Amino acid sequence: MNTSKEITALLRLIDDPDDEVYDTVADKLINYGKEIIPKLEQLWETTIDENVQERIELLIHRVHFHDLQQDFLEWSRSDHPELLRGAILIAKFQFPDLNVPAILTQFDQVKRNIWLELNNYLTPLEQVNVFNSILYNYYKLHGHELTEREPKHFFINQALESKQGNSYSIGILFLALSEILDIPIFAVDVPRQFIFAYIDTLHSFLNPGNKGIQQVQFYIDPLNGMIYTQKDVDQYLRKINASDRDLYFTPLNNKRIIYKMMEELCLCYRYKREDEKADEIQSLMQLLTQNI
Repeated sequence: MNTSKEITALLRLIDDPDDEVYDTVADKLINYGKEIIPKLEQLWETTIDENVQERIELLIHRVHFHDLQQDFLEWSRSDHPELLRGAILIAKFQFPDLNVPAILTQFDQVKRNIWLELNNYLTPLEQVNVFNSILYNYYKLHGHELTEREPKHFFINQALESKQGNSYSIGILFLALSEILDIPIFAVDVPRQFIFAYIDTLHSFLNPGNKGIQQVQFYIDPLNGMIYTQKDVDQYLRKINASDRDLYFTPLNNKRIIYKMMEELCLCYRYKREDEKADEIQSLMQLLTQNI
């Protein structure tokens, strides 16, 4: 049987009342990948049975999710996965037909606006003030607390389009821009927070061969660009009785950042009793743990 005839035969069996038959049909259709989606959509439009329509909708979702799992696995296996790409993959969970080129175009425009304001003579604080001026004043990005438990604020396309996000969606924009503009800003693993550290490398003129000493200049809250001192962060850690203080000042790699983002998104779905979505996010997290 050629491919076209097999697909036609499988589509005719979607309404089969036998669950075992349907499961077999569904698995075979999913294996065709995204190319099967237009045919499923066409079948949905010509079907009046609501139960069959629900089956088709579920199949389309499963195809999209299977494709997303493969993309996520490929991303996680990279030695240096791009942070922005990881955030885009999370957005594709909710928006499978996401216009990725449009997001990259918007990102490039933000990058250009910041780059035009930077120069080699700015102090670290002045550099961050440029970021803050463009992101929070010019683009008017508005951060929402994670405690609002609102999934839409996690998606980077929503942050760019609606100018509404949380510390992760806005923060990943901040970090991705910092990386591409060569500004030494990194996420650090402070408990119950997602904050950044400006980590400067101090070189010794007496020993030019050494790699230099890394030193935190200050901290940044991506929710609104607020600056914190080391004293502020130390007071916070004492307040929550955090032990092993030194563990909280090591920069997070991109895989770990995306994992933490999904962890919070999963909690939001659990809070809203959308357990199927939470389970799917957890399955993506498991793919990531294999390669962190």
